[in-house]
Amino acid sequence: MRPELKEYNLDWLFASTFNVSKHLCNSTPKELEAMFKYIPYVKGLLEPLLATGKPAMTFLDFFGDYYTDIIDAKKNGKKVVMTTFCFDPSIFYAVDNVVPVTLEIGTALTSMLWKRGSTDFMDYCTEIGFSETGCSSQRGAMGAYLAGLGADIDLVALNMGGVCDTNSNAYAFAAQYLNVPYYGLDYPANLTTEDVQEYHHKDYRALIRFLEDHTGSKFDIDRLREVLEEKRKQDDLMNELEEMQRLVPNPVPGIYHIMIYAGRFIFSGKKKYTKMLREMVEIVRNNAEQGRSGLKKGVEKNRTFLLYIDNYSLGISMVEWFEKKGISHMGSILSRTFTETAPYTTGVPGTTYRIDTTDLDTMIDTLADINARMPMTRTIRGPYDAPNMWFEDCVSLAKMYNADCCIYNGTPGCRNTWSNIKLMTRDLEALGFPTHIVYADSFDSRVEAWETTENRLEEFYKIRGLL
Repeated sequence: MRPELKEYNLDWLFASTFNVSKHLCNSTPKELEAMFKYIPYVKGLLEPLLATGKPAMTFLDFFGDYYTDIIDAKKNGKKVVMTTFCFDPSIFYAVDNVVPVTLEIGTALTSMLWKRGSTDFMDYCTEIGFSETGCSSQRGAMGAYLAGLGADIDLVALNMGGVCDTNSNAYAFAAQYLNVPYYGLDYPANLTTEDVQEYHHKDYRALIRFLEDHTGSKFDIDRLREVLEEKRKQDDLMNELEEMQRLVPNPVPGIYHIMIYAGRFIFSGKKKYTKMLREMVEIVRNNAEQGRSGLKKGVEKNRTFLLYIDNYSLGISMVEWFEKKGISHMGSILSRTFTETAPYTTGVPGTTYRIDTTDLDTMIDTLADINARMPMTRTIRGPYDAPNMWFEDCVSLAKMYNADCCIYNGTPGCRNTWSNIKLMTRDLEALGFPTHIVYADSFDSRVEAWETTENRLEEFYKIRGLL
């Protein structure tokens, strides 16, 4: 790793960036342009983010809080737990002395904020023994923590061990390398049978005992109820945004999708995340009432659904390219909650979750059910065309939002999707959805530069007559 990268703590870099950036929200365009001259790389993310107005201020605020809490964890007597984006963090916020660190969020941020990305951190993981074919989404931030350039990790707890082998292996490797306690929840083989549900609920209770044993803290029932009630509000707000996305033109700005799932992965159940969603709903309602698109120029030429994740090249290059071309971003699998009240759920009993705050048992079962239905855990558990799986969910979403085409973004290490994506493409094409496979790495621009990805997207939309 280059010596200069060891001069700064990764958590401090993030906290400083967000805590300073939130004060730019009230700046004039002229003031912003002058500021961006000093931060040219950060401009790629901040400029489109700040253009969203109030939601941007709240988004930057709670991201600043998140990384500040990580920095101050030891000083405040708290334990730092390394976890994955497929693990709903609500459980951690029901404990006094636990602060979560979500690796995939850190990797995406380095890719979006800095031209150098997180490639040095990825390579460091390989240097110390982790597989270079592992998913880049973990390796980016993981390298920084394993090199001692982030918070000291006290334990590792994650969801879905086995759904994504490179994900679970990355966290197991980190726990062994750091010599800290590790717990990985099993993923549910299916979502509808009682025996599987019973096993998953017991497994989640074992996770809670693990957290209590290694943090020395008991769960606060009242706080857990408060967190889940807040999450219920968040689900309702996200459902309203999703429902309005059915309109033509789509009144939801494309960047909102990244803001929604990024916030959910780190601040689920927290009041500031609810505040951002309310601000989004207010803006989208206004757009809908005026028949206005969420696109900056207001002219919707195409509606594109992303089968998996976004591309996190420097800034938010794909989202900005969509804006330039008049393509309405209809969200991705990561945008969805799979709560029973979501407008796009398939309606099969047991495939969604219900928030029940009656007592401690129902709340723990609720948390287990939420984790069993986090995006990858629900959607990519096995055969892509099995009931309640990737293909069925994607078709349901593409039809509901009247998508003109679909795009796959991923990483070379994502075996669960790469083993299926050509079959998915064949089946989606047969149903009338032109589908493009992006061969880049959403987190590592060395695999394919954004300029190459852009050229291939141009070709796809042109040849298929989509613009």
